[in-house]
Amino acid sequence: MADQNIPTQDQHNELLFMQLVMMFQGMALQNLGKVMNPMTNQIERNLEQAKNMIDILGMLDEKTKGNLNDNEQKLMEHVLFELRMNYVDELKKDEASEEQAEDQAEEQAPDNSTEDEEEKKN
Repeated sequence: MADQNIPTQDQHNELLFMQLVMMFQGMALQNLGKVMNPMTNQIERNLEQAKNMIDILGMLDEKTKGNLNDNEQKLMEHVLFELRMNYVDELKKDEASEEQAEDQAEEQAPDNSTEDEEEKKN
């Protein structure tokens, strides 16, 4: 009966594959600023590193096509979709922040247009 609890090599490999995918997912989520870094207890954001983690998972997906079982393939598809959507969301946040900063800078800059018009008249 004890043999029933011992996983087969395929089951063990499936578990290891899923752990690998989830490890990269966790690192990507940390770098997206979605979860706290357990080492620093801080939210850290590094979109370049997040993209690297997502790209590694994408490469792994391509290299393992046709070799994954249904559970592994579903996990990979779900993780890649989730990470890519979160990455795009973070890029949009950056763009919105940059636009807001530019708008504030324009509002705070002195309006030189009336001075320029007066100089042209003289």
